[in-house]
Amino acid sequence: MNKIIKIYKSQENKFKEFEVPIQEGMVVLDAVIYILEHFDSTISVRWNCKAARCGSCGAEINGLPKLMCKTRIDSIKEDIEIKPLKIFKNVQDIVVDVSDTWEIKKKMPGFEIINKFSNKNISTKEMKIYEIDVERAQEFKKCIECFLCLDSCHVIREHKTNYIGPMHVVKTASFDMNPIDKKIRIDFLDKNGIRYCNVTKCCTEVCPAHIKITDNAIIPEKERINDKKIL
Repeated sequence: MNKIIKIYKSQENKFKEFEVPIQEGMVVLDAVIYILEHFDSTISVRWNCKAARCGSCGAEINGLPKLMCKTRIDSIKEDIEIKPLKIFKNVQDIVVDVSDTWEIKKKMPGFEIINKFSNKNISTKEMKIYEIDVERAQEFKKCIECFLCLDSCHVIREHKTNYIGPMHVVKTASFDMNPIDKKIRIDFLDKNGIRYCNVTKCCTEVCPAHIKITDNAIIPEKERINDKKIL
């Protein structure tokens, strides 16, 4: 059984078509590697772990942002079309430049632990951290920064606002919901467009780590901002 795989070639500005023999259990990344080894070694593509842990192999597969290493070929009936993530500048073929995301991280207020001995509101006794608080913060630690949620965000794709996007909100939430963090990041989020998100949950749908981005990160952070405005 063969499958038609179409890969975007940036220098030619068109898709190049390959016919790949398919075996049971193959994922899209297996097909791309086969193409590199047997047909065209000049295709630029990025991957690392091949286990849905590094987030390197994100691409748009038949128009949807997915990890190539996690997308089974037998789950797609039609021909497979692979192109780079839309919201980033294309470097070559399927590889994109994500350096802007690192610049956003540099501006983000980092984690700062409460000093229980200098803060008068904190007892000098050992602080208690409840399991429910640990679980809330730990969910966001599963983020592999694959950028799929950013690419799926229609606010970023269509409206080109200053919204930093769901991946960065998840990062701030991982700090804000940690019971021993003392920083306040609502001004940072408000300044960087979180209000533009209208909670359609498109980011949650594409998250390979199954993080409930909208319900557990974006909505609580928006509520923090609204509470501040009311006060």
